[in-house]
Amino acid sequence: MFFIFMRKMKTYELEIDTMGWWPFGKKTRSRRRVDDPLRKDTRQWLSELRDVCEMNFDNPEGARRQIRQMQVHWHQAYEEGVLPEYNREGLESRAFRLLLCSDDEWMEWLDNEEFWKPGWRPEQDLDED
Repeated sequence: MFFIFMRKMKTYELEIDTMGWWPFGKKTRSRRRVDDPLRKDTRQWLSELRDVCEMNFDNPEGARRQIRQMQVHWHQAYEEGVLPEYNREGLESRAFRLLLCSDDEWMEWLDNEEFWKPGWRPEQDLDED
């Protein structure tokens, strides 16, 4: 920190060291800085997906384009450690069904409340031989 004093047409430059005892000084950061302190939870990720689908309920192709963009964001969030693996799997399985379904099935998926609940898993056909 520098202070400049003007006195009788003379300039004095004074350097002051930061005091170690000063409690409000800058401290070394040992923790990793998180840009977004409020992390999204499962319900928020699902809510975003559902909002995109419902805003485009009459335009499934437009929603599918946005879902593909969301998949890129999910992948980036997963790589950064923001999106856990189990959340990503759930989002991807929902996106898979929404991307491959027909327009009639589209409305069925949108109206299916179980589909939008956290913890939903696709039904698996078990072969009992």
